[in-house]
Formats: sequence, C-alpha cells, structure tokens
Amino acid sequence: MSKIPAHPDAARGALSAASGFLIWGLVPIYWKQLQSVAALELITHRIVWSLVFLLGVIAWQGNFPALRAAFNSRRLVGLNLLSSLLLAANWTVYVWAVNNGHVIESSLGYFLVPLVNVALGSLLLHERLRRLQWTAIGCAALGVGFLLVRAGHVPWIALTIAATWAGYGLLKKKSELGAITGLAVETLLLFPAAAGLLLWWNHTGTGALGRVDTWHHALILFVGVLTAIPLLMFAYGAQRIRLTTLGLLQYLAPSVQFLLGYFLYREPFDAARLQAYAFIWCGLALYSADGFWTQRRLLLKSVGAG
Repeated sequence: MSKIPAHPDAARGALSAASGFLIWGLVPIYWKQLQSVAALELITHRIVWSLVFLLGVIAWQGNFPALRAAFNSRRLVGLNLLSSLLLAANWTVYVWAVNNGHVIESSLGYFLVPLVNVALGSLLLHERLRRLQWTAIGCAALGVGFLLVRAGHVPWIALTIAATWAGYGLLKKKSELGAITGLAVETLLLFPAAAGLLLWWNHTGTGALGRVDTWHHALILFVGVLTAIPLLMFAYGAQRIRLTTLGLLQYLAPSVQFLLGYFLYREPFDAARLQAYAFIWCGLALYSADGFWTQRRLLLKSVGAG
C-alpha cells in the first residue's frame, strides 16, 4: 500500500493560510481607527485602492492576457458582477457593524458561513447531505431561533454577512478565474461606481480625502493592501494544505473577532446570547467532525486502492 504524500510546502501553506485568517480576525482594530468615515465611503476606497494593488500584482506576474480574456466571456462578466455586488454588500455591512459596536455579531456571521454553504449546496446544487451535516444545520438554526426568542433580537447583521459571503463563495465556485484575476475583474466592474462616488463626495466637500489628518489618510490609502494580502496568503495556503485543515483554520478569523468584541471592546454578551452561540458552536463542531471523518475515510480508501 502506498501512502499519499503531503504537499512539500504544507507547513508553509498552513502558516500562510493561518496568517491570512489571523489578519482577517484582527482587522476590526483597523476599521475602528476609521470610525469617523462612513462605511460606504470606506468600501469605495477599498475598491479603488485594492484595484491599484491588484493591477500591480498582475503586472508583476505578467498576467494581463488572462485579465483581458475574462472580459470576452459574457458569462464570466455576469458571474463576477453578481459576486462583486455580494462582496461589496458583505464588506459594507461588516464595516458598519464593526464601527457601530457589533463585532461579536459580525463574528457570528462568519461562524455561520460553513453551515450556510452546506445548506445552499443542498438547496441550489442538490447535493446530498449526510446525517451529521443535517444535525449541524439544525443546531445552528436552533441557535438563531434562540437569539430571536430569548434575546429578543433578530441577528440581521450575522445573517446578512453569512448569506452574502456564502453566496459569494457559491458564485466563485462557478468561475474559472484564479483568485487574483477573479478579484481584479470584480474590482474593475465596481471601479466606475466607486470612483464616481469618491469624486462626487470630494466635489461636495463630504469626503474624507483632503479633510482628515495624515494618519487617517494613510489608513484610508492602505485599505487596498489590507484587502489583498490576506487573500494572497489564503490562496497560497489553500493550494498546499488539506481541505480539512483549511476548514479548521477558517474558524480562526471569527474566533479572534469574537475575542476582540468581548475582551477589548466590552460588547454585551449575556446568558441568552451565550446559550444561542453554544448551539451554533455545537453545530460547527459536528460539521468539522463530519468533514474530518469523511476525509479520513476517503484517504484510507485511496491508500488501500494503492
């Protein structure tokens, strides 16, 4: 029997992916420094300056032919337009939530993403779910219902973040573009609207550029790099580590966000919310265990076949 070898760069891949998720987890600290700027304006800056950064990366890679080719397909343009709108909605709600004292609830949205992905796969792609996956989704649904009944709170921030990010992931699965090219296409499609808004706000005197101090100017101009670097780390790691490892590492970002919201920003987290989150975390544990056992069975089967 032959054992399937791990990728030779697996350790560096895991470190890269974990670093990307850690940056995503810590990014609320960054957005909190820009509370005086409206969330929508921050997202328009993110679109414009991330495009500058991405075009620089593509130029360094010499990959402009792939970028041009993407615009020759109406299907790809349509898919990427939809995904870019979902991504922009996700970013806007997330930044607004962070800067309005809802870091914990925004972390819940990203905790829910894997389970929403599974549910969408069943509903839209007609994927057959295993019993443990159904149980995991049921636990998460109970947790959300618990928030509604016991806490008297509809977690619209978490649900919007989870739905938009899961929808974005679903559309990305249908796109043949790589991570950098795909993000560049999405950003290019949103660039005219983003640049137009920034010019209008500057014309009317309501924009941040030219009206904030040097430190805040630097933070605003850096949002493009802040967007792209974790994505590059994630893409590098995803190519070099097992799917189960990547699935476990993805919980690092919302876990760090949750800890920031609770310990650093002192957001409220009463017993009712704790009980609701416990159901959701239980569902995630079941989902992760199911993924681990399934991957293990497939690995043992492939080793046996060898």
